[in-house]
Amino acid sequence: MKNSNTGIDYLLDLNAKHSQAFMDLATERRRYRGEHPTEIAALKCMDGRLHLPVMTQTALGIIQPFRNLGGIFDLGWPFFQAAIDNWVEYSISRGRHCLVFVTYHFARGDTHRGCRGFHYDTEAAKAAAVKLKNQFQSVYGKNGAVMPIVCGIETDLDALILHGEDGRSIDLANAKESSQLELEEMLRSLYPTMPERIIRDLMPLVRGNIKHVAEIRATNRPVEEAEHKEWVLGVGRGFDWLHVINTAFIVGPFDPNLSVAIETAAKLLKNNIDEGRIDADGVVLLTSGVYRDEAGPEYLLAKEKAMFLSKFALNIIKEKVPDLAPHLQILTACNNLHTRKLEVIERVG
Repeated sequence: MKNSNTGIDYLLDLNAKHSQAFMDLATERRRYRGEHPTEIAALKCMDGRLHLPVMTQTALGIIQPFRNLGGIFDLGWPFFQAAIDNWVEYSISRGRHCLVFVTYHFARGDTHRGCRGFHYDTEAAKAAAVKLKNQFQSVYGKNGAVMPIVCGIETDLDALILHGEDGRSIDLANAKESSQLELEEMLRSLYPTMPERIIRDLMPLVRGNIKHVAEIRATNRPVEEAEHKEWVLGVGRGFDWLHVINTAFIVGPFDPNLSVAIETAAKLLKNNIDEGRIDADGVVLLTSGVYRDEAGPEYLLAKEKAMFLSKFALNIIKEKVPDLAPHLQILTACNNLHTRKLEVIERVG
């Protein structure tokens, strides 16, 4: 029998709920930004389990996500470069610092619940994160206006591993609920060059993750919940509402070899079908473009981008993973960043 938690209607209902929650939190976001003005970005794998707002108990819309297969990025990629530089310029023009989480992920209980984008090689994923952090520092300097930090994400407990400037790391799964002063001292020892403003704004995320890990342990979440059972392939941007565990592989449009990332994600979805982890009839290809201004060309360009990505991804799947194509439902949409609400352009299935 078909699982009710799959398919296009489920996704649209999920988006509507998240959009309402996002709008309901508008006042909380304004209050939070008033107290903690640092702009925060997270460079993450396409694995849908990596939901930092939940892991850090932070209001939706505070952390700006960038996603790609394995969390692999390069500041030489033209589109990624433009997106990051626009984000940095936006932040600095408003007098704000920038904190960039350069992440990798793994599962402490079983290697094969880790990052398939790196073929479960955590050390290789970590090395790539360090390389990207160094790239940020070489471009934006070490004066603290843009502060990249390497951060591991352990998905069995949703714990963050903070990698310091001197090679030390602290696994927040082992950290106790400490005083403000103790946590600040811990962060200062890890990041001696980090501006005081960023340390104060990183604090709530650290405290939130320590609390979240304690809650995960208390609920004794079944380990199988952390296994790969994704049934959605999301291509584009505007997916920060789509973070139900085991739901989606999300491919950002940043990689010049976008076709390879789409092919890899499609193979992973097909593998989930073949191994009986998901219902073959509930698989969705979802593409999304984003916009803020409904009146100008930005809105129309978002629609054009979503339609292009849908055709592009479907062609890749038909060519490279043809056995997946007959199972696909297709949803093409654009996302209003002010509300996080999807507008359906086209749906098949």
